[in-house]
Amino acid sequence: MTTNFEYHDISASERLEAFTEEKLKPVFKRYEFVTRADIFFKKENTSSDETGMKCGIRLSAPGPRLFAESSHDNFEQSVAETVTELLRQLEKRQSKMKNY
Repeated sequence: MTTNFEYHDISASERLEAFTEEKLKPVFKRYEFVTRADIFFKKENTSSDETGMKCGIRLSAPGPRLFAESSHDNFEQSVAETVTELLRQLEKRQSKMKNY
């Protein structure tokens, strides 16, 4: 399991990286075919107070890469929603995989 973090328009945060890795543990534990996660954090200018802190996660797995992204008023909520969406995608991917 490899995780790569990229920050756009914000400074790097060890606390945010630790939180994200903790949220991704079930993904790597349950889906062994996932080999890498690229995590992107970006701050956007929006007119809404409820969005602006954007998190995107791209997973490397057999087949097309999986990607999910969300925007909330803080990065923790964005990470949690993004991981939830990726778990849905992984469940669907695993159901389509053939076991030989």
